[in-house]
Amino acid sequence: MVELSAPGRIPLPTHGPFAVRVRRLAEVAREVLRNPTTVAGLVIIVALLTMAFLAPVLTEPNTPDPYQMPRDWTMRDAPPGTPGHPLGTTSTGGDVFYGVVWGARTSLQLSVIVVGITVTVGIIVGSLAGFIGGKLDEILMRVVDVFLAIPELIFALAIAAVLGPSFSNIIFALSVVFWVKYARIIRGQIIHIKQNDYVDAARVTGDSRFSIYRKDVLPNSITPVMVQATMDMGGIVLTAATLSFIGLAEAGLAEWGVLVSDGQAGISAGKWWASTFPGLMVFLWALAFNLVGDGLRDVLDPRTERR
Repeated sequence: MVELSAPGRIPLPTHGPFAVRVRRLAEVAREVLRNPTTVAGLVIIVALLTMAFLAPVLTEPNTPDPYQMPRDWTMRDAPPGTPGHPLGTTSTGGDVFYGVVWGARTSLQLSVIVVGITVTVGIIVGSLAGFIGGKLDEILMRVVDVFLAIPELIFALAIAAVLGPSFSNIIFALSVVFWVKYARIIRGQIIHIKQNDYVDAARVTGDSRFSIYRKDVLPNSITPVMVQATMDMGGIVLTAATLSFIGLAEAGLAEWGVLVSDGQAGISAGKWWASTFPGLMVFLWALAFNLVGDGLRDVLDPRTERR
């Protein structure tokens, strides 16, 4: 059944699974927008994403690779407000504004790729372990335990260092490190969901195991993964900036960690801008996604205490 609206408008469904999902999304959106800190995080995210998408317009890149910062050796250590360099330049003549703007696009691509890979791998491994169980569960969870036994930053540092300085190697290292938490989360959720009566009812009615997993188990297990993925959008960029800072990314890359590393030598001489502005961007990116993640957790997880 659909609700017939004014002529020329698309009728909206009022019954069925699609209508239920639409109403649930609307309820979640309303609850999220009631939290001022979550709204503040969303505003920061929208501003950062806008800057990332408009990077070619804001900077007019004139290099073959726009992700490599152009350098003007005659304008080294120029302070903020210098014509053509609103945020100043680095000790090697790199434009800080260019690096900040394109660093937003680099961070967006990094976080989307790493989160996409880790969530996909984590869901596959966690689903196999939680839904099939048995010996497969034991084997997969022991592998996960081995990965979890090593601190994330140290593990990522070791992988990236072995592979060599490259931003693509940083992406690979972070993907190897971050998937295990999603596998653990989704496995625990699936084991819990499998015990519900509606899953038993679907099994009694003759639904296949895959159908039960697809329609009843996975959709009801995915909420904690969404919250964790939102928070990791910030944490991954922070970890990548740390690896870039210690020299595990290409020199001259338009990335916030590289910029902070390039500018650290000038801080003691009062040339603070080359490190301060990109460092502020890393802080805002991580803060914004953590605020939104906390807001989603408060709304989507009924076990969270509300004050």
